[in-house]
Amino acid sequence: MSEVVKVERHDAVAIVTIDSPPVNALSAAVRKGILDGVTSAAADPQVQAIVLTCGGRTFVAGADITEFGKTPMPPSLHDVIVAIENSPKPVIAAIHGTALGGGLELALGCHYRVAVKDARLGLPEVKLGLLPGGGGTQRLPRAVGPEMAVKMIVTGEPISAQDALKNGLIEEIVEGTPAAGGEAFARKVVAEKRPLRRLRDDDSKLAAAKADKSIFTNAAAAANKRNRGLEAPVTAAEAVSHALDQPFDQALKTERELFLKLMNGDQSKAQRYAFFAERAAAKVDGVPEGTKPRKVERVAIIGAGTMGGGIAMSFANAGIPVTIIETGEEQLKRGLGIMQKNYEATAARGGIPADAPAKRMALITGVVGLENVKDADLIIEAVFETMAIKKEVFGKLDQYANPGAVLASNTSYLNINDIADMTKRPQDVLGMHFFSPANVMKLCEIVRGAKTAPDVLMTAVAIAKRIAKVPVVVGVCDGFVGNRMLSARTKQSDKLLYEGALPQQVDAVVTKFGMPMGPFAMGDLAGLDIGWRSRQDRGIKSEIADAICEAGRFGQKTGKGYYKYEPGSRSPLPDPEIEKLIEETVTKLGLKRRQVDDQEILERMVYPMINEGARILEEKIAARPSDIDVVWLYGYGWPIYRGGPMFYADLVGLKTVADRLSYYAKATNDPSLEPTPLLKRLADEGKTFASLAKGG
Repeated sequence: MSEVVKVERHDAVAIVTIDSPPVNALSAAVRKGILDGVTSAAADPQVQAIVLTCGGRTFVAGADITEFGKTPMPPSLHDVIVAIENSPKPVIAAIHGTALGGGLELALGCHYRVAVKDARLGLPEVKLGLLPGGGGTQRLPRAVGPEMAVKMIVTGEPISAQDALKNGLIEEIVEGTPAAGGEAFARKVVAEKRPLRRLRDDDSKLAAAKADKSIFTNAAAAANKRNRGLEAPVTAAEAVSHALDQPFDQALKTERELFLKLMNGDQSKAQRYAFFAERAAAKVDGVPEGTKPRKVERVAIIGAGTMGGGIAMSFANAGIPVTIIETGEEQLKRGLGIMQKNYEATAARGGIPADAPAKRMALITGVVGLENVKDADLIIEAVFETMAIKKEVFGKLDQYANPGAVLASNTSYLNINDIADMTKRPQDVLGMHFFSPANVMKLCEIVRGAKTAPDVLMTAVAIAKRIAKVPVVVGVCDGFVGNRMLSARTKQSDKLLYEGALPQQVDAVVTKFGMPMGPFAMGDLAGLDIGWRSRQDRGIKSEIADAICEAGRFGQKTGKGYYKYEPGSRSPLPDPEIEKLIEETVTKLGLKRRQVDDQEILERMVYPMINEGARILEEKIAARPSDIDVVWLYGYGWPIYRGGPMFYADLVGLKTVADRLSYYAKATNDPSLEPTPLLKRLADEGKTFASLAKGG
């Protein structure tokens, strides 16, 4: 037998065990091993039933995605499932851990399924821009009904063993090991002479939706409500619908065609790229092999404002005790009150269990005074984004922080080296830039200072993962990766107002591209007074933006900014007053406005960011182009189906990007738009940013 699949016979029951760590993925070797194992057991006259189970920590957790895009090796998953389905002896899937994607499709080909109580089952292919391609869109509706099936497939979210039992996906929840539970169930099937249940032949759960198609269309519409711009969820729902209107074999053929169409499309390529990019980001360059992170059992956060509170919630959500420190009782009380309210609102929506707010708040201790950092293994400063205040805090930390404590600043722009120099332990200092709201946004930009010790860096990466964040290590510069690129976009969005565009036109182009908000709506949400104060501090003028603030329009908080807002509403409404104010300001400056088309807006919103990304790579602020993309995917809501700015540039073609940047540099008299040397070289050589990862 194959090394990754073993067969044992316990008198009349054959146990076929897949053992291919870490997740028993369906590689060609595993597929062949299952096929050989099931075929030999079915041919053995001593065997009356077959149990398919897995070694290690999980049942088959999906396809081997490293095989995507390569020439398929036989046998296919379809061949394996058909062999199981056609076995003359009952085949029982015994599930533990997770049965995901191809793993669940494999189980659906079995005649019966049992699972241990903490198993989870799902078809998450949609998250890679795909649909289940091994019969999942046809067998799952027959197991659980088309409404439940379309919900599972379109959302990609797994269900518990309890839900699987309730909905008919499994026959029984078993005690003990999955193999022993599966064997006990197999003996019962044999003793009771139960008929083989082939899902492909059982249409009983389709009957209601066949008689009334609206049952299915309503379920599909509800499942697809939040999938703006994504092709895979809509296509997956279409594939499931064919269970109702096509014979099984024809519907399988349609499923395969739809699967291949998605797999060869740009969206799935982008989503698969994002999957690997996230994993690559956790690999940190320049750290000696075997470097272990420091132990973190208790965290202190300095500042109970919006960011400090959100960061504290992230740790409490992961069950890590937090001390949150303020300068006064009033600020502390306000901060703790906001956290409590946020938790209660989430519980009221059903996002967390009813008892979670009390449990999580019990992990957060609010205190006054910096001396309270003394027991913390990790200290995160989240005070105002002002260098003087941050330096003052770090200057005092030395006398209170434990030796070996990691000292992190949640700065979004400032120089970590200057902050580290305020301490006698610069090797313990780095940046941990969380994104607002910190308890929701997944990104954590980890800023490596000139003297940051390797184990400190690995501690930040490990703790970010522990609190369900996606860590990306970046270098020191103004704004790091995300905000530095955002500045390039902001400069262009402001210039477009002088040239002829309106806020609503720019925002409409950006949201149509797939971003959650345009730059002007985002400014209104954040508060325009913040940027205004910052410009005043640095002696920078921006006539239109300044005029808007001088008119007392600070955004949503004042009911007026670039847009107007009805009382109690966050929906931006175009405001004729803004059009008038822009017109007057431009006239005063002696400029003439023109018609600006949507294509120009899109190119000027995206291409300067790509150019800045190339500059970041040249300066080695980011280790790889995919790290830049991860920052934008998880910190700024870049649409997953466009892969990230650098992936998108490769898709458009670097020559096109470079040529258009050169054109706009001349047309708008802005030399900063000229392509960087790296972008120009890659464009001239016909290469991509992806080629840099291969030494291009």
